[in-house]
Amino acid sequence: MRDSYIFQSPVGALRIREENGRLTELSLTDEEPGAGLLKGVGHSDLLYEAYTQIQEYFAGKRRIFSLPVDPAGTAFQKRVWRQLVRIPYGETRSYGDIAAGIGSPKAVRAVGGANHNNPIIIVIPCHRVIYKSGALGGFGCGLDVKQYLLDLEKGNR
Repeated sequence: MRDSYIFQSPVGALRIREENGRLTELSLTDEEPGAGLLKGVGHSDLLYEAYTQIQEYFAGKRRIFSLPVDPAGTAFQKRVWRQLVRIPYGETRSYGDIAAGIGSPKAVRAVGGANHNNPIIIVIPCHRVIYKSGALGGFGCGLDVKQYLLDLEKGNR
């Protein structure tokens, strides 16, 4: 089964998608959001749970997601994404830290590429990865969104 829903968030319209009982996408979209997701009304229980947890995150009530995920990507990308999930809420790591954490300390640029291709933003917190200098670095959703998410996690929103 494949199901998706689009809703408005503080950073813009987000699409959540699940397939076969696993979250496969959380991304910004230009599509029109729905009115609100209600439990048991036209969508899977997992989609409702993902929607609820993301709303709790933006409300400052959730720091850890407990959702089954299945991001589509290469074996290398999946190693990077598993490492990203280990970054605690409100903290950051450098691209080099992530590369070292997966046992490939010279793969800093490849880590950046994996971050850019992360299909499940926020839940797999690619926004928590910055340059070693402390600069934000890139973010597929835009640096304003990255800064918003980092500020939210530091209690500045």
